[in-house]
Parts: sequence; structure tokens; C-alpha cells
Amino acid sequence: MKIEEMRRVLIVGAGTMGQQIGLQCAIHGYQVVLYNRSPERLEAAQRHIENFADQLVGAGRLTSEGAKEALARIAMTADPEEAAADADLISESVVEDPKIKGQVFAQFNRLCPPRTIFTTNTSTLLPSMFAQETGRPTQFAAMHFHPPVWDANIVDIMPHPGTDPSVVALLGEFARSIGEIPIVEKKESSSYVFNSMNNALMSAATTLVVNGVASMEDVDRAWMGVTKMPIGPFGIMDMIGIDTLWHAATFWATQSPSDPQPQRYASFLKGIYGQGLPGTEDRPRFLYLSKSRVSARRFFFIRPL
Repeated sequence: MKIEEMRRVLIVGAGTMGQQIGLQCAIHGYQVVLYNRSPERLEAAQRHIENFADQLVGAGRLTSEGAKEALARIAMTADPEEAAADADLISESVVEDPKIKGQVFAQFNRLCPPRTIFTTNTSTLLPSMFAQETGRPTQFAAMHFHPPVWDANIVDIMPHPGTDPSVVALLGEFARSIGEIPIVEKKESSSYVFNSMNNALMSAATTLVVNGVASMEDVDRAWMGVTKMPIGPFGIMDMIGIDTLWHAATFWATQSPSDPQPQRYASFLKGIYGQGLPGTEDRPRFLYLSKSRVSARRFFFIRPL
């Protein structure tokens, strides 16, 4: 397949990342179908995508007419056969569990045309963990986005040893066609590039709180006040999604049962999971962050003192 022939993008998973990837593709002219087996999640996703578009219009990043046209290019369905029809590329953003991801790809391998390229937006798992389950391992690679997609416009493209090099090249062209900057990893590595650095920051921040050294608020204030960054490590975690981080931490804790640190990290996130804020029913967030909204975006950050 050539980039000129790629027209229809299937987003599997209607969470925050699926919503943002879908909107970014639609803004750049692609037909998008967002699939989730839950109609309720799709209804919530529709509202959030419209809110994202409104924010981009309000920030002068998108015209009202451009937003209207982009939203018209996004369809939603809970029917997997309807979702798979004529898909040129899949971007998958389901729970961070290689077994579940493998099952999802196996299902769509039966439904999608032979030409369809499969990609996973996993932030911690390796594509080789479930490449064979896709049924088309040569046409499969990780293509990992960062939130918010229109600002943090770096995409990790991570092939596994069986990925066809022409597919890697095509994914690079696709990333550029939607305003992203592709970074092609030379080998598989958990957490990719930015997340490998970011995970160290989040782990250090969590350790300070778990060990009773400082509160979440003060950890964020320390980072923001010294670095002059607009967001701290717990704000970053909130933006990524507590449920996403908890599922990933739980999986990796089972892979290192003798190491107490992953267990402590998973337990910490589990303790917060479920403390959602009103209006953010798509995923739980840190409750304290609601006290200080300092951004036009829907994320909640802490001001430095």
C-alpha cells in the first residue's frame, strides 16, 4: 500500500488516546471509525471529541469550519464487522494486557481486508508479545502517540523482528501526514523513548509520596517551581490516565514478583483508582487535582506556590 491509497483509519478503543488519535487523523483528512463494544463509551467519546475540537478552535488551532468537517469524518460503531470494513490502518488503544490485545487483533484479523496495517498504541508492552496473534505479523508494529496528540506530536514507531521494513516506512509517512514526527526505534524496548525517561520521573514522585516524604501536591509544586514546567509528575499521570497506568503497573508487577517497587507502585495506583471526578467518567483521575484548574484543556494541574 502507498500512502496515497490510505484513506480509512480504524481506532479500536474509545478512551482518551483513541479519541485524540481519531480526531487528529480526521483533522488531516482521513475517514475515521471509532470502535468500542460499549455504546455508552462511544457516547462519552463523542462528547469528549467535540470538546477537544472546541478547545482547538478556541485556541486558534482550528477554524470552526475545519472542526465541523473533521467531526463529520468520524463515525462510531459498536459493530466490529462494520468497523473493519475497508480499514486501511488500525490504531489500537485497549487495556495494557498482551493477552487482551492479542485477542482483539485476532478478531480484527478475521474481519479486516488483507491490506490492513495493524498498529498498537501500547505505552509499555513490546509488539512481539502479541505479534503472532495478529495473524499478520509482517504488517504489524507499535505506533505509540503521546497526549495531547496535537501538541506532543512525537510518535514512536517500534517494529518487532518480523515487521516488514516497507510497513515501517509507510507508518513513518502516515505519521507525517497527520502532523506527527516519527521516531523509529532500532530495537524493541519497553516504554519506548520518552516514556523510559518519564517513567523514572513518575516512579521517583510516587516513591516520595508512598514513603511519606511529601504530598502529591508538593511533589508537583517542587517539579514545576524549579523546572518552570506547566505540569508536574502527578499531573502527567493524571493526563495519561490512572486506569491506564494501573493496568500497566499491575502487569509488570506480575513479571517481577521479587521486586517490591513495582508492587508498591501498582498498590498506590490501585488505591486511587475509582476516585473519579464529575464529568470525567471515561477514566478516574487524582481527586486533589480538581482544586486548581489552570489550563483550557480538560486536564487538571496544580499551581506551584
